[in-house]
Amino acid sequence: MEHPKDKLYYSIGEVGRMFGVNQSLIRFWESEFSIIKPKKNKKGTRFFTPKDVDNFHLIFHLVKERGYTLQGAKQKLRQKEDELNENFELVKRLKNIRSFLVDLEQEI
Repeated sequence: MEHPKDKLYYSIGEVGRMFGVNQSLIRFWESEFSIIKPKKNKKGTRFFTPKDVDNFHLIFHLVKERGYTLQGAKQKLRQKEDELNENFELVKRLKNIRSFLVDLEQEI
């Protein structure tokens, strides 16, 4: 997965490919979660910032990986935003380390 800090903006298609989800899910979560706020041009084309991608990743983690309902994810985001972000960042770093180690092992 391309690191969300590599570009200033991502299209909805790029975000969908990063997470293996349909664009309709991204639009739906955008309407459900106020922390996803892509910029839109006059045509309505969405441009997601790296922060939007991180927020989408956080919601994806809660709903798809941890099994939260949308309501449960919203509640979790409200209750423990700082703690959740720290845990999420830790999980992301560990996944990056694991990926690096797997790549290193394949090179050996």
